[in-house]
Amino acid sequence: MTPRLSVVVPFFDVAEYISDCLESLRRQTLHELEVIVVDDGSRDGSAAIAERFCAADPRFRLVRQENQGLGPARNTGAREAAGEYLTFVDSDDVVPAHAYEAMVGSLDRSGSSLAAGGARRFDGSFGVWESWLHRVPFARDRRACHVLDFPPLALDRMVWNKVFRRSFWEEFGYAFPAIRYEDYPVTLRAHLDAVTVDCLSAPVYYWRERDGGGSITQRRYEYANLRDRVASAELVLAVVDERAPELRTQVHRHFAQIDLITLVEAFGAAAGPDVAELAALGARLAGRLDGRVIAGLSPLDRLHHHGLRTGDVELLRRLARFRAAADPARPPRAVRRALPPWAYELRYPELDGPRRLGRLASRALYLHTTVTGVDWQDGELAVTGTAEIRHLRMDERATVRVTLQCGNAPGIALPVTRSVAVDSHGERSRCGFTVRIPRPVLARLATDRPAHLHVEVTHGRVRRRGVLRHLRAGNAETAAGGWISGTGWLQPYAGPDGRLLLRHERDPGRLTSASIRDGLLVLAGRLPPDAGGRLHLSGRWGGPRPLPCEVRPAAGGAAFTVRLPLSRLHAGRAPDDPVTGLTLWPIEITRSGRPLLATGLHETVGCVHDGRLYTVGRGAEGRAVLAERPPRLLVDEATLRDDRTVAAGGRLWVPADGITVVWRGTGPARGTPDLACTVSTAGGRWAAVTAWRDFLARGGAGDGEWTLFAQPADGIAYPVVVDGFLAGRSAVTLRAGRVELLLRPLADRLQVEVHEEAAGGTP
Repeated sequence: MTPRLSVVVPFFDVAEYISDCLESLRRQTLHELEVIVVDDGSRDGSAAIAERFCAADPRFRLVRQENQGLGPARNTGAREAAGEYLTFVDSDDVVPAHAYEAMVGSLDRSGSSLAAGGARRFDGSFGVWESWLHRVPFARDRRACHVLDFPPLALDRMVWNKVFRRSFWEEFGYAFPAIRYEDYPVTLRAHLDAVTVDCLSAPVYYWRERDGGGSITQRRYEYANLRDRVASAELVLAVVDERAPELRTQVHRHFAQIDLITLVEAFGAAAGPDVAELAALGARLAGRLDGRVIAGLSPLDRLHHHGLRTGDVELLRRLARFRAAADPARPPRAVRRALPPWAYELRYPELDGPRRLGRLASRALYLHTTVTGVDWQDGELAVTGTAEIRHLRMDERATVRVTLQCGNAPGIALPVTRSVAVDSHGERSRCGFTVRIPRPVLARLATDRPAHLHVEVTHGRVRRRGVLRHLRAGNAETAAGGWISGTGWLQPYAGPDGRLLLRHERDPGRLTSASIRDGLLVLAGRLPPDAGGRLHLSGRWGGPRPLPCEVRPAAGGAAFTVRLPLSRLHAGRAPDDPVTGLTLWPIEITRSGRPLLATGLHETVGCVHDGRLYTVGRGAEGRAVLAERPPRLLVDEATLRDDRTVAAGGRLWVPADGITVVWRGTGPARGTPDLACTVSTAGGRWAAVTAWRDFLARGGAGDGEWTLFAQPADGIAYPVVVDGFLAGRSAVTLRAGRVELLLRPLADRLQVEVHEEAAGGTP
């Protein structure tokens, strides 16, 4: 019988990782597949592990060859493939159990040439995080689209997050070149050749960052690696020139902002004859990039290009040192140029590059906003954030105006309180603001469309306008809703374009109580009058799952009760996240698809059943969410105490024996030794305490970031999970002289940030 899908897995000396990879393929919910495991001349125990999987599962087949590299090994596997569809997996990565069922199902329905999806990165030290490369192309589902209609797909470089029709693959005769970075020349051609492409927003692939290095991307500064990187880029540029000149700006900008920077950073360690070869390599790629695209880049990116294009080794060494020591995302302030009178430039004295490259286009002075907190205070909705004109330092002379907008109705001007905050340059300036919106004003908002906040910033003769967007992870993303009238509920949330939206709902479906005990989930609440349905769990994979819901007529809607044995919920189901073991089910109203809001819950409830931790709590947009994961530490309380300690704690879902809790350096503090906590347990709860001065002593002067981690005695460290109700609380701040400590939830993690005020004080 012809398999639906052929999965090609080349491997070379990955004995430490290949078992996880093959196990994730064995557990795929799409059972009609074949796994072609290609041994590319491995010298360690990888082949023996692959042989065990082949012996235990007839769908696995081992093919051997002399070492030729990843591209040729993939080509070998593709030639062996017999499936209707074809995909590729790197042997140190893992695939979610439902990924191939979802992608093949999408292709069956759409008739597209290929399907692609989002990706996550992970390692053994910092857990799981979003792959920034896949964030924009796969921000939402797109069926039957094309790269020429949706140009961000031109940056979808990798081959492993895709499923191809094998007939399409063979029709165009795709083959990977015998170089590293072999994906991009093939994937771009496939996007152009495709009739249509299906994009899935769900993560279909988990991309490992090896803790000890060793992968191709982690050896990026080796000359042989860089040589192949440039060769791959040249193949891609040739495809663009020949077949898709409309993608030229997108692709050339991408290489300038990614690959050129890697070449520049390599000069930090280059020595001897490698320097001349590296300079020639950089000049080769820089010379291929469109000068009009380069002119539109930031001054620092233009300086990178200039150094490589001219072969200025001394400048390139300074650039490499600068990138290693500083945060390039925080450039110096704009300086007014003498001529013309209202032009600006950025000056990097330590780099000493040509002044002309520092010129700022008007569009570079754009409105930059963030939302740092959304809280209910004394009957009002308080929104805090930052507003600035990028590259200009906000001070008392700058002005900030905020209006509440809803549809075409006239905007409502809101009083603005200015404050000092950390701006986009990482410095403290008067960019902070707070606006308060009374409940009666919110109650007058329309219910058929969300409202938003409009911001206007004026700095001298520069004025910029736009919507308030960029919700910071933590409170701003998971802000609590509130009742603004007897039947009206106001829910803050993040819109698709990142703006802060305010949704006014009347008589929303709501969860008023929840309990989980003795293996039984019990939910109670109200459905809205117009619901016309019951409840279901809306999983990421596999469609909705109906809940056994008892509905009783009641005034203003219908009361419901759900009683569900947890054994029916799990039933051997593979978790959505193959690394953390987490599965999330938002609870929705059947037919309307509207979320059930957790208006009646004030804390997360849960229990451990059959070796799994089940919790019911509040998620993004105030949704009631059921979560299932392995038993782990969760934090539901965090504070900076008067005794100058940082304290975190929560319900004790796991035995505390042998668990170490530490603050691990991330961001600027990455690589700093872990900061151990003093851990205590009592009354079914755990607590971890650390003196806040230890963060300063461990990190030294300047900024730093630390994330709370748990380290089991016999397991892998993981970030301590932040409870949904804690995530909805705003940050706690402590000031000590010129140093500020910020304790806040960061998505599903707890983080301490240290910001040191620059010499000269705060404006």
